[in-house]
Amino acid sequence: MSNSLAIAAVTTTLRNIIARGIGDELGSGGVTTRPPDKARENGESSNQINIFLYHTLPNAALRNQDIPNRVKPGETGKLPLALNLYYLITAYGQDNDDILGHRILGTAMRVLHDATILKPGDIKAALPESNLHQQVERIKITPQPLSLDDVSKLWTTFQTQYRISAAYEVSVILIDSSLQVKAPLPVLTRGSEDKGIIAQADLTPPFPTLETLQLPNRQFSVRLGEQLSLQGHNLNGDDGRALVLLKNKNLDIAVELEAQQQTSAQQINIQIPNQPADLPAGFYTVAVKLRREGKEQTTNALPFSLAPKIEQITTENQRVTVTCNPQVWQDQEISLLLGDRQLLPTEPETENPGKTNTVNFNVETIPTGEYFVRLRVDGVDSLLIDNSVKPPVFDSSQKVTL
Repeated sequence: MSNSLAIAAVTTTLRNIIARGIGDELGSGGVTTRPPDKARENGESSNQINIFLYHTLPNAALRNQDIPNRVKPGETGKLPLALNLYYLITAYGQDNDDILGHRILGTAMRVLHDATILKPGDIKAALPESNLHQQVERIKITPQPLSLDDVSKLWTTFQTQYRISAAYEVSVILIDSSLQVKAPLPVLTRGSEDKGIIAQADLTPPFPTLETLQLPNRQFSVRLGEQLSLQGHNLNGDDGRALVLLKNKNLDIAVELEAQQQTSAQQINIQIPNQPADLPAGFYTVAVKLRREGKEQTTNALPFSLAPKIEQITTENQRVTVTCNPQVWQDQEISLLLGDRQLLPTEPETENPGKTNTVNFNVETIPTGEYFVRLRVDGVDSLLIDNSVKPPVFDSSQKVTL
């Protein structure tokens, strides 16, 4: 595989074979590798061919392909840099004689026509330390047709007088990456006890997965003491037991529950513990941890909301006091939705400001009347709609008169 000297090796090889061809036919003439605007800096008293690399492009065929015998099956390595090189060949006759320049250009084009593939020996003689002569892919020389518009733009970029020229594509040049190849050890066994690959007849993944949550009475949230149904597949453990993990990341709460009832491998039922001080309202995630095939596995986590419940509403001295379940923690955001108005709580009057089940709201600016109420805790509202009947109705107990 070649190194970063590969481009220089190609240019040097082209210079050598063209110089050899001109010497054999004309007896004199030099070959340079300069930009066209500086090609004749040494004077106009000699025949000259100038080789200029004006463009490089990635090779589309080999840019994403490993080189044979370098990366074996199972190994990974950085792909080589595959390039196409584009050269402009310009001829200059002695004393700027155009007829002589045309003869020199014809000689150079004949040489490149005969040398359609660069020989490894010529490459090695030009620049052996490039290792380009060891490349598996042969390097081909192909005439590159340029339209008059392309030629005009090219020479305008050089900002020099136009000379008759010929363009060639040289491909492909493979430059090896300096990154090491990763070669893992051979595989001796496949799977537990070398049983091989386990196949199944359907597309259901073999590991336990939760798909949906079913809440009671088609509610949007679950409350303390209510049942939550977890549905998925492969929820049956080896010992018939499963642990349900409840987490509230905002309040750093993590609870493990024993599954209440496992009716099948597709469903697990749990009852949310009625622990008002330990499970505040808010958003939670639920996952199942069980043991299958001798290994402990945990399902994906699904979100659900735990709603507060308004136990009692009292009004006194332009103040509404809401008694709720579960208790409200100090760091939680609380508001009371009174009809279409949202009220923030006043300072709590409790001996334990960290947790409380009573919240006070000032309603002196609220007009008198009858209002449906909702308690919102950390973005979760208490349940105002009774979905157990059709059509659904408002819960008449969640109402206050001012």
